[in-house]
Amino acid sequence: MMMLNFAMDRIASDVGAILSQSSVYETEPWGFKSEKKFLNKAVVVLTSFSPRDLLKKIQIIEELQGRKRTAGVYRSREIDIDIMFYNSWIISDDNLIIPHPLLQDRRFALVPLAEISGDMIHPVIKKKISDILKDCQDHSEVNRIPDE
Repeated sequence: MMMLNFAMDRIASDVGAILSQSSVYETEPWGFKSEKKFLNKAVVVLTSFSPRDLLKKIQIIEELQGRKRTAGVYRSREIDIDIMFYNSWIISDDNLIIPHPLLQDRRFALVPLAEISGDMIHPVIKKKISDILKDCQDHSEVNRIPDE
């Protein structure tokens, strides 16, 4: 939980004001096997950074927490911060795809996102996040951690 708190502090200080945040969820790994469970959380941030500059800031926060990038392989890592949406923008280039292209397939991302933005319309799928969650074929465990 310490790493998650550090990331939240750095997002607030380096990226922008956190407008809302979900509970913390313990989740199973997605796309690979691991003995460890993961912690996930969704946040809405008000930022003045462009999407590409935001990505750079996030990558710095990840590096500060020991993140080592490896292309094309899902594996355990210290921290992984994704940009799920940037308003209703649609961006697709070599380094950045928004909305996140696998969001609709991942309960670990949809559950916390639905908690804080369930009525938001996905700009590509054109459905509410809460409805995308209902239709999600991923049945992995996503368990809310009680507030401390």
